[in-house]
Amino acid sequence: MTITYEYGKNLYVNLTNRCPNRCDFCLRTHSSGSIYADDLWLEREPTKEEILEDIKKRDLSQYQQLVFCGYGEPTCRLEDVLWLCDRVKEFSPIDMRLNTNGLSDKINGRHTAPELDGRFEVVSVSLNAPNAEKYEALCHSEYGLEAFPAVLRFAAEAGLHVPKVYMTVVDTMPQEDIDQCRRICEDIGAIFRVRKYIPN
Repeated sequence: MTITYEYGKNLYVNLTNRCPNRCDFCLRTHSSGSIYADDLWLEREPTKEEILEDIKKRDLSQYQQLVFCGYGEPTCRLEDVLWLCDRVKEFSPIDMRLNTNGLSDKINGRHTAPELDGRFEVVSVSLNAPNAEKYEALCHSEYGLEAFPAVLRFAAEAGLHVPKVYMTVVDTMPQEDIDQCRRICEDIGAIFRVRKYIPN
């Protein structure tokens, strides 16, 4: 069971396979692994204590960031993510990053961005589309057309509590949509990134 894995200069935490979206481009729909690790499907969700133990096996001084990102949406286990951040900060100054679909508020039923304050240095939100209709057509969220505005609200609120907020799209989008997404990010105050789609 792969709980932590290395990619580039960062250490990633794979703590759940749950996600309210079924994005067309997601590696989960095509394979059991990726360029990051051979198998990110979990036999069961590890406990927060098991995750912490796995993190402690690593020399965190060798990494630039500890990134909560695996084969699922980490905010499906938000309380455990926050607990882990607090525990890791007790013994390491490593920067923390949350890679998220931005639906934490819908998942948890409350405004969650304030809870990231003092815990995360970076939040990266998958924007994926320039409007609610295109988002739903691509991401097939269980929240339907409510998902897209929820993503925008979360990103805007995260910017009030986290030093850096990125919003990303994949490079398979039409250029017109990419340009619209860039303008959305500028209005929110987030940093815009186009990430390369890497099929397994």
